[in-house]
Amino acid sequence: MPLFKTAAPSYKQQLITFVAMNRQQLVSSIKEKKTYLCVGLDTDITKIPAYLQAYPNAIVEFNKAIIDATKDHCVSYKINTAFYEALGLKGWQAMEETVNYIPSTHFKIADAKRGDIGNTSSQYAKAFFETMNFDAITVAPYMGEDSIRPFLEYDNKFTIVLGLTSNKGSADFQQQFIAGHGLAPSQYELLYQRVIERVCEWGTANNLMFVVGATKASDFVVIRKMIPDHFLLVPGVGAQGGSLEDVSKYGLNNDCGLLVNASRAVIYASADEQFAATAEKIAKEYHDEMMGYL
Repeated sequence: MPLFKTAAPSYKQQLITFVAMNRQQLVSSIKEKKTYLCVGLDTDITKIPAYLQAYPNAIVEFNKAIIDATKDHCVSYKINTAFYEALGLKGWQAMEETVNYIPSTHFKIADAKRGDIGNTSSQYAKAFFETMNFDAITVAPYMGEDSIRPFLEYDNKFTIVLGLTSNKGSADFQQQFIAGHGLAPSQYELLYQRVIERVCEWGTANNLMFVVGATKASDFVVIRKMIPDHFLLVPGVGAQGGSLEDVSKYGLNNDCGLLVNASRAVIYASADEQFAATAEKIAKEYHDEMMGYL
């Protein structure tokens, strides 16, 4: 028997499901709950507790338990779509059911890293903003404005552009010096800085966010000078070694301006039948620490 009974949603519930969260609502949620934690539902079927494997839809059961356990300590959930896409149709169904289970009070992010020529991006935007009803999606800016523009055309939706990532390979392109745009010929800037600068011309702090890895805490000072008002989605705290203290010290602004993501450190904190209770404990620890920084 499933851990949760899935009843057909009422008409009122369906209306609530499709309400988007704008910037002011997100800021209000952060200030009310005193947390800027985003829980990453990067659910790997091979890592969830063994006893759940017997359920027809183990991923959904796991996700629902995690959501129920952590929703009081976070303001957002981020779904890394690769873990669901890898399972084909069943994975897509699990992702959709998970998104619909997330309370409307929480900001829902599709970590899909899309970005393609305009007509293709239009379909990606429709898939994640209309069909799946996410509040935001991560995108790669390499193909330029026309690959991002279709996402920005949606009201009360956020496009989260890869700025400076935590992975080792970020040094290959993002941290390479290039001739400074609008600077003297002898001056240079880093490629990621050019990306942030240019992308900000296409949208505003009301529909644009940027991904900045927690392991790049020293760069937050420069980034905040460039974009003092935008929200930053910050992965890399916890299992990847990023410091919440440093990220908060250099990244917070008047509206908080941060969504700090923790995935493995929360959802895989335990592999036994008490996994949800353990996830809640870890999420509360992040929550308590964040209260001290706000």
